[in-house]
Amino acid sequence: MTTTNKEKNFISAVIYLHNDGARAVTFLRQLTTVLDATFEQYELVAVDDACTDDTIPALRQWAKDLEKPLTVLHMSLHQGLELAMNAGLDAAIGDYVYEFDSCEAPYAMDLVVKAYRTALSGSDIVSVCPRHTKGSSRMFYRVFNANSNSAYQLRTDAFRLVSRRAINRVHASSENLPYRKAAYAASGLKMSDLEFDGRLTEHGEGRFNLAMDSLALYTDAGFRLSAGIAIVMMILALAELAYTLIVFCTGHPIEGWTTTMFVLTLGFAGLFAVLTIIIKYLSLLVDLTFKKQRYLIESIEKIQK
Repeated sequence: MTTTNKEKNFISAVIYLHNDGARAVTFLRQLTTVLDATFEQYELVAVDDACTDDTIPALRQWAKDLEKPLTVLHMSLHQGLELAMNAGLDAAIGDYVYEFDSCEAPYAMDLVVKAYRTALSGSDIVSVCPRHTKGSSRMFYRVFNANSNSAYQLRTDAFRLVSRRAINRVHASSENLPYRKAAYAASGLKMSDLEFDGRLTEHGEGRFNLAMDSLALYTDAGFRLSAGIAIVMMILALAELAYTLIVFCTGHPIEGWTTTMFVLTLGFAGLFAVLTIIIKYLSLLVDLTFKKQRYLIESIEKIQK
């Protein structure tokens, strides 16, 4: 009987694809080399977010010689990173799941194994993060972390490894995950970061809307902003009232039409700002409550030797 020192846990690797061309095959070849050397059992789940180039034909050709099967989820139409990756997570069956949001890999592949070792030491979510990030990303995470109730600080990451317990926990709290990373941070499970020297260069589509949705759902930023605006408006209104009473008591004619109009205009601006935030919350509640179909899959393809 032959013995092996490979890990016994079943591993899933979910990879997001959208017009990645030959880079997808290069990335998956590197990834499978590491997975083959480390794990006895694993699966690859590639999410085809309506690729229009040669990504999928190249993947089919490469996968013909694979020992392990490759599952390709073909989305009915381009639906973006979060919805597509939610579909991939639902299809994955591993005890631990790698989430690769991109085929960009400015990190050493041994970090894939290091993330797993870190998870075995007690972390349900392990993020592999670049030391250098864009200024806009740093600003977003600074605002997010300052207003979230999580004990862990979110940051830009290249990929992450999550346990089945973490996936079950976040799905138990919400059927829909508009921002997976924030949902993991809010789960209460232990998170760890691994760093590498490098920088991510890709710019994801729809990141601004995702950022706004995340701040509304997973932080108190919207409430604090609306409360702050309301307080400022109240102070201005009280100041205007005091000014009016002083003019009335001193018997001077009312002047300062410009000042009055400025305060009124500013007041209406604040009112509309608060209404905008309320409308944003209501739209999110409608989406999360009534839009039960979270993503659309056209077909599922199994490629194996």
